[in-house]
Amino acid sequence: MARRRPERLRHTAVTLLCCLSAAVAVGALLLGSQGVERRVTGRAPDGAHAQEAGPVPAQVVAPHLDTRMHTAPRPSIVPRSVWLDADTRHPQPPPRYDDKVVAVFLHHTDSPNDYACADAPRIIRLLYAGHTSVRNWDDIGYNFLVDRCGTIYEGRAGGVDRAVTGAHTQGFNHRTAGIAAIGTFTAGTPVPSAMTNAIAALVAWKLGLAGVDPRSSVTLVSSNTLSRYAAGTTALLPALAGHTDGFPTNCPGAALTVRLPAIREAAARLQGRS
Repeated sequence: MARRRPERLRHTAVTLLCCLSAAVAVGALLLGSQGVERRVTGRAPDGAHAQEAGPVPAQVVAPHLDTRMHTAPRPSIVPRSVWLDADTRHPQPPPRYDDKVVAVFLHHTDSPNDYACADAPRIIRLLYAGHTSVRNWDDIGYNFLVDRCGTIYEGRAGGVDRAVTGAHTQGFNHRTAGIAAIGTFTAGTPVPSAMTNAIAALVAWKLGLAGVDPRSSVTLVSSNTLSRYAAGTTALLPALAGHTDGFPTNCPGAALTVRLPAIREAAARLQGRS
């Protein structure tokens, strides 16, 4: 379970983790966002899913047999020290880790798209405040965030090259990483190519550390019945999945979801795969 800490509302304007119920919000949503994404069925996740259970085995199911190790260069990643200022930062427990990352879940932040890219650090601070002050999590849930100009930001603390246990996809936070696209990407919304190119580069590098083909599928064991799979169920999921693949939600939005096949192919090419 994610560790709790005393209530300290640092901002009145906050936004929520992708697709959470607006009922948990205190004050206005970030920049006037109306929280259009929500869980499709049942109640919203309780937020205490950063550390649900011990690491569970994950098996990679490759689309074709390839015993070579395929890696990709690490893209430029802006450290969290750039967006997490002294006024927002709070003490938190040490990060928790898995042995490796074999899958990535893609999210959107359900916030406005017309931001200046120079304003992305402030937006991430508001997301952090929403996760920690409103939902009482110990840190921002996402491992990484990507803005519309293609800048990649470190999210959850613990080291970008390590398998940090996140709080992004209830039931499937172990051996996975969560990437959040800053914005709202419902059907018909343009998705900047700079953003999808950066996501592909990040996925290629992160999955390449474990030798995982972004086009493959992996078996993961659900740790929470509020996911699409009852706790203890083995699920076959894409190595690059949308939030909706593991949890009943519309996230990361239809516009990003339809781009997942192309992002997988781009990430595989960056790993040197044919």
